[in-house]
Amino acid sequence: MAGNQRFVAGKPQSRALLALRKRLASGQQPHAIVLACSDSRVSPELVFDQSLGDLFVIRSAGNIADPVGLGSIEYAVDHLHSTMLVVLGHQKCGAVAAACSGDKMPSRNLDAIVDKINPAVIQAKTYAKPDDLLESAIKENVHQSAKDVLANSEILRDAVNAGKLTVIEAEYQFDSGAVVRLNPPASGQN
Repeated sequence: MAGNQRFVAGKPQSRALLALRKRLASGQQPHAIVLACSDSRVSPELVFDQSLGDLFVIRSAGNIADPVGLGSIEYAVDHLHSTMLVVLGHQKCGAVAAACSGDKMPSRNLDAIVDKINPAVIQAKTYAKPDDLLESAIKENVHQSAKDVLANSEILRDAVNAGKLTVIEAEYQFDSGAVVRLNPPASGQN
C-alpha cells in the first residue's frame, strides 16, 4: 500500500533495473500475488509502484481465476512462497458491466467470464439501487473471486489456514489512482 501511495502522489521509486534484472536472472521470490483484471488501465506493477520480481501477477477479464489462473496462484504459494494474495478489481469494469447487462454474449468464451461473475451480480441486485448496481457488483465480484479461489484450491485453503497466506480484497479507483481495501486488515497488517 505504501507503493500505491507513491503512485497516487506521482512519486515512484527510482530503480537500478539493469542490476535488478541481473540479480533476478537466478530466480524469483515475489512477496505478493495479484489476481487482477486485464484492463489496460490497471497495471498492478505500476499502481503498487513495484518492479521486476516484486509481484506474481495473474490477469483475466473480471479478475476471475479459472483452473489455469488457480494453478498459477498455487505455484506462487507452493513453490515461490508468496505470502499475500491481492484480488484487485477496479471501477467501471467492462466484464462486470457485461454481466450486469444480462445480454447474451457473442461467444462461449465470453459466456464463461460472465458466468463466473453472475453470482456477484445476483448478490448485488439484492441491495443495490439501479444506479449503484455496477459499482456494487464490482465489489461483490472481488469478494466472489476471493471466495472462489479458496473454494477451488486445497493448496490455497491450507496456506490460509496455516497462516502462510493472507488474502486481501481491493478495488482500484481510476480518478485518484488509489487502491482501496474492501476487507478490513487483520490485526498487525496494513
